[in-house]
Amino acid sequence: MLTDHSSAVTARDAVLIYLKSEPFAQSLKEALESRGHRSRTVTTESAALTEAKANVPSLIILDRYSRAIDSFRQMRTLNSVAIVAVQERDIPFQDEDCLAEYDQDIDLIVCGQRVPELVARVRAILRRREAGVASNIQFGTGNLRMDLDRHEVLVNGHGVDLTPKEFQILKQFLESPHRVFSRQEMLNRVWGENYALEEHALDVHIHSLRQKIEQNPATPTFLLTVRGVGYKLRA
Repeated sequence: MLTDHSSAVTARDAVLIYLKSEPFAQSLKEALESRGHRSRTVTTESAALTEAKANVPSLIILDRYSRAIDSFRQMRTLNSVAIVAVQERDIPFQDEDCLAEYDQDIDLIVCGQRVPELVARVRAILRRREAGVASNIQFGTGNLRMDLDRHEVLVNGHGVDLTPKEFQILKQFLESPHRVFSRQEMLNRVWGENYALEEHALDVHIHSLRQKIEQNPATPTFLLTVRGVGYKLRA
């Protein structure tokens, strides 16, 4: 079993490690900590999910075939957490198998790599992440507040539970108050330009958002419909 002696993952450059190989996980943890990256190892998938939700790390390293990987993909959307999936040397693989998974929101697929090389690549991801993330980014209007660092949305001081897409949609509106977004533009911003989705899908998400952030969803004061065009946020 892996032994965990580190404190909770709270630093912006913290790393959460869930690997089945105890020697490899411990070596990776020690190598990262020697370079100033607070790291924590966990021994089960449930512990990995619990820790990641309680103390959001900057990067997660886990076994490529872990059943928790789909949950972490969702958490990446929620918290911009980088994910590195590792396949150990003793498991047969083809290069094309690893490459195919980059289309599934994994930041790095590592097949049979040694600790020093993996640490170097993880540190490169963390440096890029730090370069593009400002500290304590907040948006707000009226009684509506969004804190990106904490990944929280508050209405009248109370937390609102948003889905990953709802959070991203609201972020777009708060970043550009009063701007009118067409349905297609918002879909492109949140889902990506190459993602095929009917414009009606946005209407469904807007309806759900209004239920959660508006005092009276039937007569919204934040997310307004601009007839024939799309939506805008009234600040």
